[in-house]
Amino acid sequence: MDTNQKLKEDLQKAIKDQDPLRKRVLRLLISTIQLAEIAKGTQLSDSEFIAVVHKEIKTKLDTIADAEKAGRAEMVAESRLEIKELEAYLPKQLSEAELVVMVEEIIHETGASSPKDMGQVLKLLIPKLAGRATNQDASRVVKDCLSKLA
Repeated sequence: MDTNQKLKEDLQKAIKDQDPLRKRVLRLLISTIQLAEIAKGTQLSDSEFIAVVHKEIKTKLDTIADAEKAGRAEMVAESRLEIKELEAYLPKQLSEAELVVMVEEIIHETGASSPKDMGQVLKLLIPKLAGRATNQDASRVVKDCLSKLA
């Protein structure tokens, strides 16, 4: 089943269950995906779908930061719930240990030996992650692993 169909079925279930938060999040995600597909001209691939979900999560995180500055606790709580709903559409995230193992394999493959080789390692790592870890986490782990070698 493609992701668009799954989203629409989940939306119907949320409407039937009278779940306003889930309904709102799914409608937002569906419209964002439709806009991305219109801009692209074809249906989104899995990696593009994951990128759209990550972008929505990042927007919610920015909202949380702004709401905390403004002292709006109810908005912070609501945004955190929305992030939980969005995360359900992401692949299972890699644990720190799994990410370290993957990074160490790539370091071994490339022969990287110092933090100067970080770009070379990330170039191979990012495509393998396929949305299972953030680029920020990947960069941090690569930097840590290469620093230990130097």
